[in-house]
Amino acid sequence: MKRSDVFGPMRPAFLTLPPLCVALGAGTAIWTGHKINLLHLAIVFVGAMAAHAAVNVLNEVHDFRSGLDLTTKRTPFSGGTGTLPNRPEAASTAMVTGIVLMVITAAVGIYFLFVRGWALLPLGLLGLIEIVIYTPWLTHSVLGSLVAPGLGIGLLMVMGVDFCLTGTYSWPAFFASLVPFFLVSNLLVLNQFPDIEADRAAGRSHLLVVHGPRTGSYVYAGMLAGTYLSIIAGWIVGALPAWTLLGLLTVPLSVRASLGAYRYGGQIERLIPYMGLNVQITLLTPLLVAIGLFLAAWL
Repeated sequence: MKRSDVFGPMRPAFLTLPPLCVALGAGTAIWTGHKINLLHLAIVFVGAMAAHAAVNVLNEVHDFRSGLDLTTKRTPFSGGTGTLPNRPEAASTAMVTGIVLMVITAAVGIYFLFVRGWALLPLGLLGLIEIVIYTPWLTHSVLGSLVAPGLGIGLLMVMGVDFCLTGTYSWPAFFASLVPFFLVSNLLVLNQFPDIEADRAAGRSHLLVVHGPRTGSYVYAGMLAGTYLSIIAGWIVGALPAWTLLGLLTVPLSVRASLGAYRYGGQIERLIPYMGLNVQITLLTPLLVAIGLFLAAWL
């Protein structure tokens, strides 16, 4: 067994979103006046990383066993890592890795059930269920494939982190969680453009397969708008501090990415630079909002 058999399917280069979600959850906790237990912060960070890695690994295993990874045109942002097509014998190792990561995620959740209370249970169960059903079921539904990514690595993760650190649910955490909710789901929307035909052949029924690139570009632009409207709405109702409006600094990048998706949705080679730009938006916007939360708490 090679080290890459374990870590390759985790897609390490794509595990940058959980730290941002943890930062947002910690930011809302601090801004609402709670002291952060550093041990709890470390534990919840491990759980967040394990949850995202589990989704990635199980997705790689399913796509390999279904034959999808053998037909997709791989880009720097889509099409899987190629680990299992290159080493088919590593599929069983990857499956075990995914299960172990799920167990770690569940163990973290159980720990916080006892530390913070059973109000965490519905959110934790929903998160675990999504990990299991995402690839085999949710990717075969237009609504499921559109909403599930941002729900798991966004709304559930940010609100879960905030709850684990504070013991309560809060409106600031909810509004902050909408930022990665829209952006992470949108990340998957744009990354599905190169895979339309391969996904259709594999029986997937996401937005691009059913409605085509043009409609996909409209939805992509709309969800980017939803990101910024969430920040503004949170500020207007007093759930987010004015400093979180720093997240609006990525609006010009989003305008460029939206125009790129509209113009080049059917020309993948020309779309790839905008897929890279979309990654920047997805990482930079929540980072700016998290910085805004910490600045508001400390200044």
